[in-house]
Amino acid sequence: MKKILLLSSFMAILWVAMSFSVCKTSKEKLMIDVYNFVGDDMLRLDTVTYKNELGQSFTVTNFKYYISNITLKNTNGKEYKTNTYFLVDEADAASKELTLNDIPDGTYSSVEFTLGIDSLHNCNGAQTGVLDPVNGMFWAWNSGYVFLKLEGKSPASLSPGHIFEYHIGGYKSPNNCIRKINLTFDHSFAVNENEPNIWVLRADVSEILKTPETIDFSKLSSVTDFHHATEIADNYKDMFDITHVGYKK
Repeated sequence: MKKILLLSSFMAILWVAMSFSVCKTSKEKLMIDVYNFVGDDMLRLDTVTYKNELGQSFTVTNFKYYISNITLKNTNGKEYKTNTYFLVDEADAASKELTLNDIPDGTYSSVEFTLGIDSLHNCNGAQTGVLDPVNGMFWAWNSGYVFLKLEGKSPASLSPGHIFEYHIGGYKSPNNCIRKINLTFDHSFAVNENEPNIWVLRADVSEILKTPETIDFSKLSSVTDFHHATEIADNYKDMFDITHVGYKK
C-alpha cells in the first residue's frame, strides 16, 4: 500500500513538473536589420544619382524616420506588442539594427508597426533617447516630431541650390501623417530558442515619391509643414517589405 502511495505521489510530482515545462515559454532576442534602397539599388548618400518616376535625376543627402510600437502576431493569432521607439538614420549604421528583447518563442505570421510617433508621445514635448531634439527630428515651433525626413538635390528642383526637402509629421486630423504598416509574411518566421533570429526590413525611398501621388521635383520640392504632408505619408505607407534571414552567429 505504501509503495502504491509513493508511486502515486511520484507520478503526481512528475506530472506537475512536465506541465510546468510544457507551459513555460522562453523569451528571446530578435534582431531586425533595416536596409534602405532606391528601387533595386542600395541607398548611398550624396554619391549615387537615382531617377524618379518622371525620369528626374536626384541624389539623397539625408534620410531618417521613426519606427515605433512594433507588434508581432504568431500563427495562433496571438499578438506580442512592444513599446519601442527607433530612429532609423541612413547616416548611422547602428541605428539600422533594431533589437527587440523578450520575444516569446513561436512562429510568427505578420508584423505591424507605426511609421511616426503616436499622439501621446507627441503631446509630452521633447524627450530623451531617440526622441531627443538633438536628433534633428523635433519641431520646436510645432511641439511635435518629424516622422520622416528625406532631403536631397535634383536639377529639376526650382528651390535654391536645387534642393528638395520633405519633413513629414503631424498627428491631428485632417493632417494626420501617422501610418500603420502591416506586413504579412509569405511564410511564417520562427523565433528560435537557441539563437537570436534576424529579420531584414527593406525600405524603398522611391515609394515616397510615387503611388498614389507622383512627386514632381519642379512642382513640389519642399514640404515642411502640413501642406501636402499627407500626400507624402500616403506614399511612404507602402515603402516596406520584410524577409527572414536566419541566425546571427
